[in-house]
Amino acid sequence: MTAASTTATAATATGAARDRLAERFAKLKAENRGGLVIYTMAGDPDARTALEIMKGLPAAGADVIELGMPFSDPMADGPAIQAAALRALKAGMTLQGTLDTLAAFREGDDETPVVLMGYYNPIYAYGPQRFAEAARAAGCDGLIIVDLPPEEAPELNEHLDRVGIHLIFLTTPTTNEKRLPAVLKEAGGFLYYVSITGITGAASAVEDEVAQAVAGIRAHTDLPIAVGFGIRTPEQAAAFARIGDAAVVGSAVVAQITDSLSAEGAAGPDTVARPLALVRDLAAGVRTARQ
Repeated sequence: MTAASTTATAATATGAARDRLAERFAKLKAENRGGLVIYTMAGDPDARTALEIMKGLPAAGADVIELGMPFSDPMADGPAIQAAALRALKAGMTLQGTLDTLAAFREGDDETPVVLMGYYNPIYAYGPQRFAEAARAAGCDGLIIVDLPPEEAPELNEHLDRVGIHLIFLTTPTTNEKRLPAVLKEAGGFLYYVSITGITGAASAVEDEVAQAVAGIRAHTDLPIAVGFGIRTPEQAAAFARIGDAAVVGSAVVAQITDSLSAEGAAGPDTVARPLALVRDLAAGVRTARQ
């Protein structure tokens, strides 16, 4: 068990914090199905609409929510998520605003795990300890920091451990067996397997190659494995939910938001409905994938 998961378990036992991620993956295992992880950007296209979309995700079939923390230089993200981040920043979204969005979501949903995903610069400026405490208070369960390597992670992870937040790491097709132990040393919650080399939304993964890679990772860890990047359709989501413990979809959902906006970038009449409709289709594929 990792340091993060040990702390989270202890916190749950004392009633100080819940490990919603562990609960959700245990539920998925008991139901013999893969999960659906849905990414959405905080504040896109505006704070109110983004919160409404987020609130609708669990009923649409999302098992875990990844809430993007908008950043001006999202190096791992493709055009769709880059544009979403810029829209959110232009609309006034901040790191504190993202935490406020999560807290508002938690007022009506204390069950769905929420993972914050973004880059380290805003967290470093906010202060790692202050951020960890504020994130937990808002209802955060996990954190994915794309540009934080495991060698530099302890400066943040020590604070996350204290409050029971998992630090979730990415593994890629280029993560070899020599590198993997360094990643696993700091990892908790689940592993995010990046199924392609490149940015989000740039290409589609090859199923056989992903299956082989996930099998190799499973030989080294008991953490659940979620497969993401390049998943756009219910059929693809189903395929990778069979291989991994969950499928992650981001750019395709964000694209539905983008396509619904006015020429000025404002929310349209179907800005909430369109992404939720896609999530329902994705969930239908994922939930029947192992039948």
